[in-house]
Amino acid sequence: MSFDLETIRSQFPALADTDNGEARIYFDNPAGTQVPARVVDRMADCMLHANANLGGKFRTSDLADAIVAEAHAAMADFLNAESPDEIIFGQNMTTITLHVSRSIGRTLKAGDEIILSRMDHDANVQPWVLLARDLDLTVRWLPFDKGTFEFDLRRLGDLLNDRSRLVCVGGASNLTGTINDITTISSMAREVGALTYIDAVQSAPHLAIDVQAIGCDFLVCSAYKFFGPHQGILWGRRDVMERLEPYKVRPAPDTLPGCFETGTQSHEGMAGTAAVVDYFAWIGETMAAGHHETNSAFSGRRRHVHAALNYLLEYEHMLSQRLVDGLQQIAGVTIQGITSGDAMMRRVPTVSFTHAELAPATIAHALAARNIFVWSGHNYALEAAKCLGIFDSGGAVRIGPVHYNSIDEVDQVLSALEDIVSGS
Repeated sequence: MSFDLETIRSQFPALADTDNGEARIYFDNPAGTQVPARVVDRMADCMLHANANLGGKFRTSDLADAIVAEAHAAMADFLNAESPDEIIFGQNMTTITLHVSRSIGRTLKAGDEIILSRMDHDANVQPWVLLARDLDLTVRWLPFDKGTFEFDLRRLGDLLNDRSRLVCVGGASNLTGTINDITTISSMAREVGALTYIDAVQSAPHLAIDVQAIGCDFLVCSAYKFFGPHQGILWGRRDVMERLEPYKVRPAPDTLPGCFETGTQSHEGMAGTAAVVDYFAWIGETMAAGHHETNSAFSGRRRHVHAALNYLLEYEHMLSQRLVDGLQQIAGVTIQGITSGDAMMRRVPTVSFTHAELAPATIAHALAARNIFVWSGHNYALEAAKCLGIFDSGGAVRIGPVHYNSIDEVDQVLSALEDIVSGS
């Protein structure tokens, strides 16, 4: 495919940084991505020229009101929400989930059942485990196949029953990289009257998200994972959110979205989040014309954003394939995720692996010495690491390319790994 990587990379000032003359290679992206200059500019403009609280009768407050409204509208476009009022901002996905779990809990009673996934990040596990403990709920676990690294949804069918009230699952795994069929999962849950809570933190940087087509009830993501600032976002279906009692102070609004946005929000974070949505729209308008027709149900920025993500995913699949193929050639390496060529479309570029002799932390430190940034450990996917039998041995090395990375960078990390392993 034709991909203007040079123009893309020029948007990200951090990609030009060096340390002692050595370029940085950012493969730590699943834990947080670099940001386009426009994100920094928009945040700075907010803090310099619109630094006020909301609802005042003066200019800076008016500007802050406009920034907050635009952020809600931008994320409604990003997720294809029916209304900006369905968008809730917060500190991060974990904080939002812990917060809204209290409101969801008020609708549950002892003996009700929650289904959790063995593949998920702990932010979509432990809040619900704690809720179950407090309310005497039953937790049932959806396992994944350790050979295919995917769910067998027949197992979900076995778990669902008339006591099921909530199904919590990730859009994509932050350890294995697996993309989950959240549309089918949501449909299956809905058939028994259960709500669905989707953790899209790892899927949002890579996949176009349409909450209306998915049919879920809640979906959460974090802007700093998709090239924005440290900011969490929850989408909640209006009719579901309006049935919940928000935990809030008395002067806070009683209506969406403000009733769930506790305290004074990060207006600069909201400004930066809107800016990154506009970054995707710029890509969609200037580079992704080939995907406009497939997104013809949308218009304006919404269409451009979804076209952009479709376009970028094609390039990221090339990075994934190159990385997986290369890792499979290195002696002692076991990829903890999908490797089959005909299944690569069912994974994001996040690739985790273990080595027969070297500990994950040892490999990560050796790569860091070459200015190649990766993560090691369980990466908060505790249940997945335990299921794969790698928790006690230090987890895995996680390499996470995104669309600003290059094939050359993938080749560099593979070459470095060859050298590191050969010296073991």
